[in-house]
Amino acid sequence: MPTAARARQSLPSNEEAALSNTPTSRPVTACQICGAPELASVLFLGYVPPVNTMPPIGRPAEEQSGYPLELLRCTACGLVQIGLEVDPAVLFPHSYPYLSGSTRILRSNFADLCAEASPLVGLAQGDLVIDIGSNDGTLLGNFKEAGFRVLGIEPSQAGDVARSRGIDTLTAYFGGETARAVKAQHGTARLITAANVFAHIGGIHEVVAGIVDLLAPDGVFVSESHYLVDLVETLQYDTIYHEHLRYYHLGSLKRLLEQHGLEVFHVKRIPTHGGSIRVYAARAGSRSVLPSVAERLADEEARGIANGAALADFRARVLQSKLELYRLLAPLKRENARIYGIGAPSRASTLINYAALDDGILDCVLEISTSHKLGKYIPGTRIPVLDEEKLFAEQPEYAMLLSWHIADELVANLRKKGYRGRFIVPLPEPRIV
Repeated sequence: MPTAARARQSLPSNEEAALSNTPTSRPVTACQICGAPELASVLFLGYVPPVNTMPPIGRPAEEQSGYPLELLRCTACGLVQIGLEVDPAVLFPHSYPYLSGSTRILRSNFADLCAEASPLVGLAQGDLVIDIGSNDGTLLGNFKEAGFRVLGIEPSQAGDVARSRGIDTLTAYFGGETARAVKAQHGTARLITAANVFAHIGGIHEVVAGIVDLLAPDGVFVSESHYLVDLVETLQYDTIYHEHLRYYHLGSLKRLLEQHGLEVFHVKRIPTHGGSIRVYAARAGSRSVLPSVAERLADEEARGIANGAALADFRARVLQSKLELYRLLAPLKRENARIYGIGAPSRASTLINYAALDDGILDCVLEISTSHKLGKYIPGTRIPVLDEEKLFAEQPEYAMLLSWHIADELVANLRKKGYRGRFIVPLPEPRIV
């Protein structure tokens, strides 16, 4: 079968149904890892639209679905998770606009992953590398260039970009049926990766079972997920949105993988998304466990992440940051200062909606000229997303960095391009640069 035809083959029946049926969502009433019903509320951020619900500029305001966004912690195993699983067809439609290759830090991180994993796993020329949620193929491009066979699994239009780059990509949601279909056609994989998607997929036990089924006997699974330690300590409540079903620390990830016969043998903190964790796992007993695992578990214990103590004042800190942001913005708006938002990452939607930053506060949000979000409104608002050239042409008094976790990089880049105004960093402590 030609590559293009193979890449676009029909989805397995249950995943196809998710695309065609009326969207359904369900509350999370039991822990997604251990099944315990004791889930304690940590933070409620309101009823928030999905982060990529972005109507075109000029369309009359219409009804928009808002889903409850609550952070919960399992008192039995410690997994932090949100309280509603929104239908993946709503969150990750074929028109999903995100492209991982547009972010420099991700490009560098994926190159690092390839350089680190290839010798650690012991990959040989021709070995199969599969990426779940492969997006535009940026991660797999590194492995392809290194001489490995690659296959991406991606439900959105980003897969079209990957195929245009020569990355074999199957248009599908990942689940048990997809895993069996891929195994029958391509065989098992020496390496399976899931970068910034392993916390996004519902039915996580079916997902891990599918990964195990696809792994070669000596294969390795590598996940990269936003790290709970960084979320809590640097107050990244803006990374809480419906796409992120779970917020892992190593202890919770280890427990999940062990239930499926996988053993964590190496872990590394990485800088993506404001602080993430890269975790290597293989069949129990097949690899030597490196010291990094015990070191990370001990650190989580010391920081109060393992027992949840670090979450005790999280809600109060989030509320205080919101009030401090208002305190900073109020005098600026009294002087009729123009404030343009910089960047429209998914996290910006949570910040803008929770803090109620409407178009009377943010005149607009600016994106690079190639962004798929240009010409649309920020979810739940009438704030338009426009080309960043507007920043340099109009020189507003303030630019609010919505990708505040890379503030230093953004400030340097925008100064270099000619912006002369001042910068607002909204989190973790609102400040003017």
